[in-house]
Amino acid sequence: MNSVVTVKNLWVGLGEQVILEDVNLKVQKQDFLGIIGPNGGGKTTLLKVILGLIKPDRGSVRVLGTTPENARKRIGYLPQRSLFDQNFPTTALQVVLMGRYGRRGMFRRYSSGDRQAALEALEKVKMASYAQRAIGAFSGGEQQRIFVARALVSEPELLLLDEPAAGIDAARQKEFYELLGELNEKITIVMVSHDISAVSRYVDKIACVNQKLYYHDSKELVAEDIEEAYRCPVDMIAHGVPHRVLREHD
Repeated sequence: MNSVVTVKNLWVGLGEQVILEDVNLKVQKQDFLGIIGPNGGGKTTLLKVILGLIKPDRGSVRVLGTTPENARKRIGYLPQRSLFDQNFPTTALQVVLMGRYGRRGMFRRYSSGDRQAALEALEKVKMASYAQRAIGAFSGGEQQRIFVARALVSEPELLLLDEPAAGIDAARQKEFYELLGELNEKITIVMVSHDISAVSRYVDKIACVNQKLYYHDSKELVAEDIEEAYRCPVDMIAHGVPHRVLREHD
């Protein structure tokens, strides 16, 4: 089975407001799909539908050959970064172990196997040597690596990332995206981002979401798709070049 996610004729609304309209999407095994689009366009909603946290009004969603709810334990999820108490007394290892809750249950003790899995997840993101350091002592980029390890510790087949580079300074973003590229050698990744130029360098396929989905199962988006999604005229999106050119508009 090469299809990891299949979305057909998906509609999601909130009251009278349509969030996602007639979305169709297929994600294949070991794809690295970047989802771009304006704020409020439905990108996070689409991830939550795939994760089974939001039920669609219409349409069908299959993840890893089953329903999103049944597949959830096989999915790693990194939500949008939120502020937390930097002085909270927990270590990198303890943060990663939280990703085992789905397997162990909230009130069961961690096993030696859980701890070994957490250390291996930290090793994958090159943070194993800092396992006992307090989470508040890390930079933003280092914290994001640890949160990715938390998403990996359940040994997922699909990794959903919502703005994972938020809070990482520009100098560190390149190595963070390269880390994701290494992980993609074994795991299918769907990543939401607002940064068109960064996404275009590191992913192998791009979709654009603004209520509707614009997707051609490739890394190319035509100017008409971008203009329709962002509601502004676009002269050029240059993949691999860190800039874009916009025509003047109202």
